[in-house]
Amino acid sequence: MRLFEGTEFDRPPRCDDCGQLEADCQCPPPPPRRIPPAEQTARVSIEKRKKGKSVTVIRGLPADGNDLPELLTKLKNACGAGGTVKDEAIEIQGKQCERVKEILLQLGFNVKP
Repeated sequence: MRLFEGTEFDRPPRCDDCGQLEADCQCPPPPPRRIPPAEQTARVSIEKRKKGKSVTVIRGLPADGNDLPELLTKLKNACGAGGTVKDEAIEIQGKQCERVKEILLQLGFNVKP
């Protein structure tokens, strides 16, 4: 609700960049805020799943400051394994702990076991 909605002083909201009405604005959305990798610490561990399967799990990287699907793609390509993003954690199939640590260090992340 706007301050003067329904009065003679009511003015529809305008875009700060182009000055058009917000409904007519064609400005691109602002880029998402990214946290530099050097300011983040990833925790890499191996978890056992049912039927004896092992999964390498990367935690500690916030989803709002990173592009987790892009990072997952890089890790999957480098490891030659499948993976997924679940609840702000990246999962890579198999025991890929050392390889994942190397890749994250190359990308500039701090890594803890």
